[in-house]
Amino acid sequence: MTDTIKAEIAPLRDQLLRHSLYNNINQPDDLRLFLEYHVFAVWDFMSLLKALQQKLTCTKTPWIPTGSPELRYLINEIVLAEETDINKEGKHQSHYEMYLEAMEECHADTSKIENFIADLLSLKNILVDIKLSALPQAVKDFLNFTFFLIEEGKPHKIAAAFTFGREDLIPDMFTAILREMQRNFPEFQIDKLVYYFERHIELDQDEHGPMALQMVEELCGDHEQKWKEAGEAATVALQMRMALWDTIEEEIIKARESSIA
Repeated sequence: MTDTIKAEIAPLRDQLLRHSLYNNINQPDDLRLFLEYHVFAVWDFMSLLKALQQKLTCTKTPWIPTGSPELRYLINEIVLAEETDINKEGKHQSHYEMYLEAMEECHADTSKIENFIADLLSLKNILVDIKLSALPQAVKDFLNFTFFLIEEGKPHKIAAAFTFGREDLIPDMFTAILREMQRNFPEFQIDKLVYYFERHIELDQDEHGPMALQMVEELCGDHEQKWKEAGEAATVALQMRMALWDTIEEEIIKARESSIA
């Protein structure tokens, strides 16, 4: 049944992979601006992941066996790599923290995401934090979709958004863009960013992709309604990504025209 969802979302996924944003990332400043907004997707991905872990395993004490052992294995294996992977220096680090360090290496501004998280720690309410932030509407919508989905609490929908709507979309394409940028701007330090995307390709193709698909299969089982809801969640996740890409492209073009003026 995951093949059915793949077929349903194929046209939208193809649009995303052919988005004109990619052709507009051709200068270091373009890349920096992309990173400043994409980092929010890198960050909220971790909340989707942890929501699944909370739903599919026991994360409280006293511990009791919870749910399917196979699902526990699948989600815990993915969490292990996403939350404590090996960075370029051979040390354990989450992918979000790797991304922040990669941003710092190429002098991208990390203040937007850092201030957002600082406000979250103060407000203690993610939806209020999103509403009060000065982020573009598409970024707010992207985050709201994630956290409304988590609040709704249906594991099969969270897993579908996680599996079909997230990181597997861009690593190959962005690695090619980064390699081209390294050739054109050899002084531009993006080694950590290249490592981040290459690591994602390695994990998603060989491990996390198949695991995530199996997780959706296990969660939906023979329930027609769950498969329908999973497909809808996957579609909306891609639509949110499309709107995010549109906005980032607009910001890049606006910044470029402003610098020329």
